Amino acid sequence: MKILFIGDIVGQPGRACVSRQLPALRERYRPDVVIANAENAAAGLGVTPALIKELHKAGIDGFTLGNHTWRRPELIKGISDLTRVVRPANFPENNPGQGSMVLTLGDGRKIGILNLVGRVFMEPARCPFMVADSELESLRSETPVVLIDFHAEATAEKIALGWHVDGRCSAVIGTHTHVQTSDGWIMPKGTAYLTDAGMSGPYYSVIGVHRERVIERFLTGMPTKFDVAGGPCVFSGAYLEVDDSTGKALTIETILIRESPGANAEGDAAKAAEKR
Repeated sequence: MKILFIGDIVGQPGRACVSRQLPALRERYRPDVVIANAENAAAGLGVTPALIKELHKAGIDGFTLGNHTWRRPELIKGISDLTRVVRPANFPENNPGQGSMVLTLGDGRKIGILNLVGRVFMEPARCPFMVADSELESLRSETPVVLIDFHAEATAEKIALGWHVDGRCSAVIGTHTHVQTSDGWIMPKGTAYLTDAGMSGPYYSVIGVHRERVIERFLTGMPTKFDVAGGPCVFSGAYLEVDDSTGKALTIETILIRESPGANAEGDAAKAAEKR
């Protein structure tokens, strides 16, 4: 199975970037399934059902979320109807939505997708290691191909989870930091691992936010409003190939495409007043 994973989509510029780049990436890699982290797709914080539909129309098959899952009231109300979306499985058990899912591809093959959130430098959540154990057992009863999006801050926590599940899932792909790492590899028991896939959004920024606002906060310690930046965008993600019968990863390749400054004129014009 060929899998294309897209790192955190940031606001309107990130959505536009994905729409521009995805057709050529589909032509190059011929993925069987495209998965994206969409928790920042709505003006950099959260996502809405309408934007999930927009991104699905652009060619994304499945969606993962993260610590900003509940930022948008529309998603709280509508997530239970979004069968292609998973929020962190280690959120409180009474939260709406699903923490894992099995997608059936057009040819009948299946892929399990599990979303987890970290606990180091993050808000309280149930233990991602223990939740991974129970969720993987259930998912692997339906398909050997399972991908985990671990939405976490600390690199050590991500690496530890990779070792903890090595051989029990096809891949552990980290999200949340918006900075792509260069440590993609296949672990000894067959799990592909990447600490962070990076972001898809404006790179004349600090992780997608107006750099001047972030620098001001660092200089003064005073609260400032963080808005999605404009300017040229970067597309970040990873491409994987997995053995259908065993679920073991065969290859992992990081993808990072920096668009030219003129490619995101639409996002640049809208940077100060994004409403979606």
